[in-house]
Amino acid sequence: MKIEVNSPAASQLSPDRVAKQVSNSGLAGTQSGTDDRTTFHSDSTSVQSLTTQALNFPEIRQDKVDALSQSVKSGEYQLDATKIAGSIVESEGK
Repeated sequence: MKIEVNSPAASQLSPDRVAKQVSNSGLAGTQSGTDDRTTFHSDSTSVQSLTTQALNFPEIRQDKVDALSQSVKSGEYQLDATKIAGSIVESEGK
């Protein structure tokens, strides 16, 4: 998994713009006359820390691949056709 830290989409979301959009989206016809508001703040240290952690994970988790491969080769890996079909049908409905 790759995370583009300097992607154009990430730079387009300024905290002021997000807060303005959230505060302007109040419900019409509220009876109390007060607006619910929220703001989002991004702590650059936290974002950088999470980005660093994500980039340290390998794209391919070789231990998982090897374990699954061994399970398939030994015949221990069993597929349930009913569950597979159900998942396909369920994902098509989304």
